[in-house]
Amino acid sequence: MAEMQFQNVCLETICCSLPQEVVTSAQIEARLEPLYRRLRLPEGRLEMMSGIRQRRFWPRGMPPSEKSIETAEKAIRLAGIEPCQIGALVHGSVCRDFLEPATACSVHHGLGLDRDCLVYDVSNACLGLLNGIIQVACMIELGQIRAGVVVGTESSRNLVETTIERLNAQAALSRNDIKPAFASLTIGSASAAVVLADRELSRTGNRLLGGAFRTNTDGCRLCQSEGLTEFMATDSEALLREGVAVAKETFEQFLDCVGWDRRCLAKTFCHQVGRAHHRLMLEALGLDPAIDFATFDWLGNTGSAALPTSAALGIEQGHLQRGDRVGLLGIGSGINVVMLAVDWQRSLVRPEHPVSDLRLCKAEEAKP
Repeated sequence: MAEMQFQNVCLETICCSLPQEVVTSAQIEARLEPLYRRLRLPEGRLEMMSGIRQRRFWPRGMPPSEKSIETAEKAIRLAGIEPCQIGALVHGSVCRDFLEPATACSVHHGLGLDRDCLVYDVSNACLGLLNGIIQVACMIELGQIRAGVVVGTESSRNLVETTIERLNAQAALSRNDIKPAFASLTIGSASAAVVLADRELSRTGNRLLGGAFRTNTDGCRLCQSEGLTEFMATDSEALLREGVAVAKETFEQFLDCVGWDRRCLAKTFCHQVGRAHHRLMLEALGLDPAIDFATFDWLGNTGSAALPTSAALGIEQGHLQRGDRVGLLGIGSGINVVMLAVDWQRSLVRPEHPVSDLRLCKAEEAKP
């Protein structure tokens, strides 16, 4: 059975960092004016099809480790765990400083963690951080370490700008030809970090109960990238359809593993791709959209950082209450699905303002 259960693991903190530079879909379309004019594409097409009105970029040339250090430091400080108690550091984003050494090495050095800390990278498209959480949780469950950190930083600037340049430069492209590049224009930047701890060390009691995973590698060619951030070709429609199908299979197994039914699930955080994916996934799983915390409309698809970033923001905005049964529902190209269950008890941050106020803030941001 592709499932797992934990008795001794707590999810202490989830933190995120966001870039200051905001790039709207309208701005991207303005840069694509030669393509839009040539193919007679209507303005507003990008936002209309994706539901994404803006995304964010890190400063040009910033290595992912720089922001990963900052975000992980925030998560460790909030958890109140001494650096000497952290036995593993996993860097899980697609973006990294170099092919070698592991970006986790730079992050470990920047955090000043002990030399007996296990340090490595995990790469699995949009599931890298969730895979890292599973690995650290297994080490804690086995008593090998007392606490661990999973962190990653995704940077979208190069991918988006390279895609714009390619689309404008190739005068022979048809409307069908540009479809594989569409998903690249929805990518955003973010950094997220998660601290996990043994129950005896935990201050929150937020139990990571377990979960399920499933794969269908028949879809391994539906989304492929050249290099780390240079160009990505995606069959968005097929990836959406096949990804949701695997998620639906996994969800039943997930509920069975932790002994829940749909009515038990109080809150969810899903991978953030766009409006169509979000709607179809929740419909396929039979979940009320009101229990989910969505960020795709103003952050875009931030890859492996998307789900934990949404969770961090949801926690900050009071989306979770004591006693909530929470689902972390991840999908990544490949196709892979990971779903994890958390029994939520306590947040170490005080909500900045209610979720309803956050939505008002985002509505104000959207005004011209």
